[in-house]
Amino acid sequence: MKQNTPIRDYEAAEFLDTDEMIYTYISDVLQDGTETEIKTALANVVKAKNITEIAKKMGLKREELAKVLFEKEDLQFTIVQRLLNAMNIKLNVVAV
Repeated sequence: MKQNTPIRDYEAAEFLDTDEMIYTYISDVLQDGTETEIKTALANVVKAKNITEIAKKMGLKREELAKVLFEKEDLQFTIVQRLLNAMNIKLNVVAV
């Protein structure tokens, strides 16, 4: 009898391995995502880019940034701005 291979948890951060992939991912989620989806996407990008390094650029400790991203707190827009700046990502406004 053939043994089943266990399925491992999906980790989106593993697939965010280029700046282009990260920009496309963030752009798509910001365009159509809920607050929860946006927070999850930002957390995935931070994991892909190195949470300790991003926290330093924001003037935070790693634990402080992790608390903001991974706990059930509302994500303030000022934090989103600082986070995007630390990752060298700019928001652009486009008329639709």
